[in-house]
Amino acid sequence: MAVAKIIWVDDEIESLQSQKMFLENKGYEVQTFTNGFDAIDYVKENPVDVVLIDESMPGITGLETLAKIKEINQSLPVVLITKNETENLMDDAIGSQISDYLIKPVNPNQVWLSLKKIIDNRRLVAEKTTTAYQQQFRHLFTALNSNPDYNEWMDIYKKLVYWELEMEKSDSPEMQEILQNQKSEANTEFFKFISRNYAGWVNPKSKDGPVMSHSLMQFKVLPHLEKGTPLFFILIDNLRFDQWKAIQPIFSESFRILEEDSYYSILPTATQYCRNAIFAGLMPMDIEKQFPAQWKNDEEEGGKNLHEELFIRAQLKRLGKNDLKVSYTKVVNNQAGLDLVNNIHNLLNNDLNIIVYNFVDMLSHARTEMEVLKELASDEISYRSITTSWFEHSPLHQALKKVAEKNIKIVLATDHGTVRVKTPYKVIGDKQTTTNLRYKHGRNLNYEPKEVLAFRDPREIGLPAPGINSSFIFAKEDSFLCYPNNYNYYVNYYRNTFQHGGVSLEEMIVPVIKMQSK
Repeated sequence: MAVAKIIWVDDEIESLQSQKMFLENKGYEVQTFTNGFDAIDYVKENPVDVVLIDESMPGITGLETLAKIKEINQSLPVVLITKNETENLMDDAIGSQISDYLIKPVNPNQVWLSLKKIIDNRRLVAEKTTTAYQQQFRHLFTALNSNPDYNEWMDIYKKLVYWELEMEKSDSPEMQEILQNQKSEANTEFFKFISRNYAGWVNPKSKDGPVMSHSLMQFKVLPHLEKGTPLFFILIDNLRFDQWKAIQPIFSESFRILEEDSYYSILPTATQYCRNAIFAGLMPMDIEKQFPAQWKNDEEEGGKNLHEELFIRAQLKRLGKNDLKVSYTKVVNNQAGLDLVNNIHNLLNNDLNIIVYNFVDMLSHARTEMEVLKELASDEISYRSITTSWFEHSPLHQALKKVAEKNIKIVLATDHGTVRVKTPYKVIGDKQTTTNLRYKHGRNLNYEPKEVLAFRDPREIGLPAPGINSSFIFAKEDSFLCYPNNYNYYVNYYRNTFQHGGVSLEEMIVPVIKMQSK
């Protein structure tokens, strides 16, 4: 491990030589200064791990030195050493983000423990994370290989997300690589599991299967209706489970989280199929039958999600709940978000308020189109980070804070997730074939059967058949489907972007969260 570099700033540094030697014997490199100006210059030019500063020095005080050092390096830990225990000094110091403070006279052990706490904390957390994951690795491996059912798959995926977030604290690339391999292996097995079971789940005669898009409202939202307590059903488009975990702390400030659940998105894991299925309470094939004028297939012109309010009202009627006071709000741009902030109080008079928030979908689609976002969200960590910073400053967060004091319930969900694609597969099709990267349908599709999940008859999985002999294929794991023409250009353009429509844990097992005001 590299030697930690400490600088100690004190106008009476001569009297602290024995302390300096004590720290050097403990393995630290200690540089001393008698004034703040020299320390500030030193920090500008050199890497430093921790700064120890005496508060009362002639020329420039400890707090002034601290402020200048924080301007140079916001995250550099600073320990303030002071004779003066007055409350307002402590408030100033803590407000200036000190990592610790010590009261003079300090003994060498105190200083050493403070440094140990600051420097070793990260390392100890990382080591503990790595050891804990190594112990869990076996259990996850066993779970993957013991033919898990759909509930166990939800559990496996949650655990993988948990470890992925924990591993951010660890600076062990080896362990992160092992986890990524385990995730890939999980997706390989999950693809086989879906290939075997999916058609059975969506068969109208089947009673066995998880809650999926078309049964979400009936089983995970409407049971939480309660007279006198408004229920907000918030659907954030395209929100993966790890992105929910990233914004969870922000929700926890205002709401009590009662249940963190998940459900399965239908195939294709694409907005027009999943979201219409959620609001209609029907598989897409049945939506097309009951609402022929409203359903549009991929290749047809016009918006594909324009009739969600009509669909939800029809579903409520079918379930005998047409006496409810219901509002439906869709936010597709910032102005609509600001309107929601201004109008949220009026929604408290309703039994059920549905809010569809399109931001994350815009982000992931934009990510493939805009080079800036490609840079910003180049991997899962940065994708989560963008989601957090978006939500924190979003009109949705502002609106919810305005009603957090009221007695309300929230069910937060999404329609599907996304997966970062890396492996291109060639598909050949005619002019009518769709352009999606994670699923395609058309006649005469030519593909390698083991690379995709294929259904010759879309009706077998509850999908409309857009044309005669039109089959559907779905990409697996981290693959994406490209045509042979301009192949290399498209492969390079889309590799490492977040896409959806196919079969992966990230796209299909998605959050549904129950909360209430504190």
